[in-house]
Amino acid sequence: MLKRSRNEERTGFQEVEAYKPSYDLQTDFVMVYGIDDSMPERIKQWKEKGYVVHLMTGVSWGEYKEYLYGEVDGREHWDEAQKNAQGNHISHGVDVPYMVPTIAFTNFLTERIKIAVDAGVQAIHLEEPEFWVDGGYSEAFKREWQIFYKEPWQPPHESEDAQYRASQLKAYLYTRTLDRLCSELKEYALVKYNRFLRFYVPTHSLINYTQWRIVSPESKLIDLPAVDGYIAQIWTGTSRTQNVYEGVQKERTFETAFLEYGMMQELVSGTDRRMWFLHDPIEDNPRYTWSDYRDNYFKTVVASLLHPDIAHYEVSPWPRRIFEGTYPSEDGTTRERIPNDYATTLLTVMHTLGNMDQADIQVYGRHEKIGVLVADSMMYQRKNIKYEGMDTETTTAEEERSLLNFSHFYGLALPLLKRGLWVRPVQLDNVRRFSNYLKDYKLLILSYEFLKPEYPDIHNAIAQWVKEGGILIYVGDDSDPYHNVREWWNNGKQKYDSPREHLFESLGLSTATKQGIYEIGKGIAGYLTISPDQCAESKVDADGLREMVKNSLTMADADFEWEENNYFMLQRGPYRVAAVLDESVHDNPLELDGSFVDLFDPDLRIIQQISLKPGGNAFLYDLDYQKFDKEVVVIAASSRIEELAQNRSGFELVVKGPEKIQAVARVYCPKKPLAAKIEVGQQSEPIKWEWDDESKTIILHYSHHSEERTKLIVNW
Repeated sequence: MLKRSRNEERTGFQEVEAYKPSYDLQTDFVMVYGIDDSMPERIKQWKEKGYVVHLMTGVSWGEYKEYLYGEVDGREHWDEAQKNAQGNHISHGVDVPYMVPTIAFTNFLTERIKIAVDAGVQAIHLEEPEFWVDGGYSEAFKREWQIFYKEPWQPPHESEDAQYRASQLKAYLYTRTLDRLCSELKEYALVKYNRFLRFYVPTHSLINYTQWRIVSPESKLIDLPAVDGYIAQIWTGTSRTQNVYEGVQKERTFETAFLEYGMMQELVSGTDRRMWFLHDPIEDNPRYTWSDYRDNYFKTVVASLLHPDIAHYEVSPWPRRIFEGTYPSEDGTTRERIPNDYATTLLTVMHTLGNMDQADIQVYGRHEKIGVLVADSMMYQRKNIKYEGMDTETTTAEEERSLLNFSHFYGLALPLLKRGLWVRPVQLDNVRRFSNYLKDYKLLILSYEFLKPEYPDIHNAIAQWVKEGGILIYVGDDSDPYHNVREWWNNGKQKYDSPREHLFESLGLSTATKQGIYEIGKGIAGYLTISPDQCAESKVDADGLREMVKNSLTMADADFEWEENNYFMLQRGPYRVAAVLDESVHDNPLELDGSFVDLFDPDLRIIQQISLKPGGNAFLYDLDYQKFDKEVVVIAASSRIEELAQNRSGFELVVKGPEKIQAVARVYCPKKPLAAKIEVGQQSEPIKWEWDDESKTIILHYSHHSEERTKLIVNW
């Protein structure tokens, strides 16, 4: 862990409060949250502490009362608040509705954010462009419908076509807002300050937004040149959302997080845009215990680290609520502050994340790139609609609960992921954005029962990929009522009952093709004639999907050997990352032999043998990865290492971290130490330390003193 410049912006956090030593995480950058009157002073405080300072604010909701109540332009804007079919506002809090992103609202945000530009921030984060599926009934949305479609507004619940069109409009409106905001403010910064201002969009994954029934621009942001990247807002709160596998509904935090992070990695694949992966050591729901938060945090961290193309992280939203908040005790009788050992581990992980940009990546086990195709249009059909006349929605509560399981997607992904196959969500919309987008994938799974291709030329690219040697498995029974929406496949001279028929025609298959596996040029096309949600509800159908994947791979390559595992593991430089699955091919533990530092252990213990059971996760430093010589090396520390100086008598470390938090550092030493002490300002005192002769490492225990220069001194 070498000293690095904060300008690398590898790690950061967001905070709405002013600077305070108790949650001074010592990352590279901080995102000052919110554009209220205190914003310039908060920016100034964090900047004085050495941080690269960004601004973050909500683009769909926020403390924007002065706009709502007409204090900005003399006109109230409550008609721009999102409304549901019952006429109720959809809100994030009192007087904090989700907004229809009108031109007026965009202009308001632009003027308010100029204050942050004037205060000298280097980047702006416009978070969570969210339009709820249940919205679409406000007067502002009705006006936007008339402008966009050149026809009178239709209640979205009246038909699949109205719902689909409403969702397309919702995605367009936030795309328009972000384009205008980012472009105008970039020009403002260049004209007034000759400063290049960067813009990022913190957003949930396409998987989560679809499951939670929210519409957002997602891949459409790739088309906006003024957007410089994203934060993948994935954490326990999104990933613990229940799903169904082989008929069992429950939380599967690791598996869901693995797919969500994979989805977000795909969003920047092949581009020059930055992606930070978010972790949250707790979550928005304050009702869980610290042990629950910790277990799920480990799962999300490991899931993210299994995607080695990303090496930048938002290590925490709201550190104040982590290090100063209280949460239920195990017995539920009291509320407790963060346990000391968890606080120490958090800081160790956060600072280790700054060292994840490793060139040497080794994946264990078979890792053919297998993709499940997804698309923005998944968000457009998240309402079950039935008819009584044409004016009422009669969806039952049971049907809504079933919809929230999102079993059409998980039915395609989990049967393979649970057997240790490296399944990736693949953005169908990108097929037409980037040439050779699919070239790295061996096999793709597709269904139009829960998404639709927005353009017909997508099929030309897929067909070409198959004919050149790709394997496509199509799963569907043409039962989705959204096949009937007004779209390209059922308009014009040549009409199709579903987009699948056009896809099959592009592949050279009859639209009446029976279930089976077919050779297409040098490639393979498999057709499984069931609805993909059956692969979630039934083990028999999950097995059927696995069998078709296996047989297709074998047909394409006679030497292919099908291999199933109950774990994922890779090496990123000296770091070993592993997760063992439950509900898998067997319940055997993953056995590791070697010499490892456990980075999830608050004492950074050295372990020679590890037995990781199903449900277990590991984040390790592999001491056997490289041979140390005569130089001191920091293996891991729960501090920012500002300086490392070695001399004849020992070495010194200058460390920084949140005030009074217990910290540890494990350091390789070429010689056995004799003494260790901490020096804070002009005061010094001995600290607890232990020597491990076999690894030649010392473990140091100390406390942070963020307002003073803190130095660890080790003599040998």
